[in-house]
Amino acid sequence: MTASFTRRSLLSLAGVTGIGLAVAACSRSEDPAPGTSGSAGSGRTGSDGSSPSARPTAASVEPAQLPLAGGVTVTVTGTGLAAVQGVTVSGIAARDVRATATKVTFTAPHQAMYTAGSADVALFTSAIEPSPSANQSSDGNGSAANDGQTGATQDDAAATPTPTAAPTPDASTAAATTSVAYAALTDVDRQLEYAMRYWKDYNLSEYGTMNPIGGDCANYVSQTLVARGWEQRDDWYNRAGGAQHSATWTYCPAMDPWMTANASTFGLTRRSLDERSKVKVGDIVFYDWNDNQSPDHVTIVSEVFTEPDGTVRIKSASHNQDGPYRDLDEMITVQHPGGTAWFHTFDA
Repeated sequence: MTASFTRRSLLSLAGVTGIGLAVAACSRSEDPAPGTSGSAGSGRTGSDGSSPSARPTAASVEPAQLPLAGGVTVTVTGTGLAAVQGVTVSGIAARDVRATATKVTFTAPHQAMYTAGSADVALFTSAIEPSPSANQSSDGNGSAANDGQTGATQDDAAATPTPTAAPTPDASTAAATTSVAYAALTDVDRQLEYAMRYWKDYNLSEYGTMNPIGGDCANYVSQTLVARGWEQRDDWYNRAGGAQHSATWTYCPAMDPWMTANASTFGLTRRSLDERSKVKVGDIVFYDWNDNQSPDHVTIVSEVFTEPDGTVRIKSASHNQDGPYRDLDEMITVQHPGGTAWFHTFDA
């Protein structure tokens, strides 16, 4: 009798609460579906103690101020950062990206045109391979005109095409963002800041132009060295807005041996073309178009990077032709087949 009553009571209760009992039974035998709440699925963490689905956040960045030439290690701290695989600074992919749950480090690229100011830092959950961008692509100078070997003036040279930026991830799609500030903190920064300011708009009031007498390339390079910290001397000078100048300042065949003779004073080392792995931003490149041991052109290195195949690529800023990022290999193969080049690199 008791057993019969108990069964009838249970059946009566099931008729009222059967749905609840069924749900309870499911809850006991299965975990909640991903993304739903439930006691069995809540509270899970990754091996680093963070939630595997936590959205990356950037709380701080160090250093907050970077040299224009880049090359320093930047650390972004925050939460959920283990998922970060790629970083861009002002749209340019950073190298050496490393991430943990609370920290992302990377090597800062140089500021594209060596101009002081704020720069967005974007963190992405997908890898971004560093590739030629606006500052790394060829200027498109395929002609030998106005290339340090004629008397063509600035206006006679064909307009230099603006480098086209390679597609980069939109910062709006980044998992997290922060910012840094670029500033002219070093001698090299100040040299390249000047070079980028005047590669197209000549500093005529202070130094004039040497295009009417053969080319302005050496005059331009000398100016960038003054911006770097060099002082004019009795054997190297430009005065009265270019009205008075030494051959060592304005003439490649005189400048090259003068630098060699004064290498210890300026901390320079003369290097061959096959020593390009030792070249840095701010170093000096001399070119010999017809390989007769007498230089025809000189530029200032504005970028050095390594291709995936290991090739060291060197870009430089110049007058004749006027350009901020001219490719060394293009200049001595496409523009001047059979040409060669060498370097004067700074020891520090």
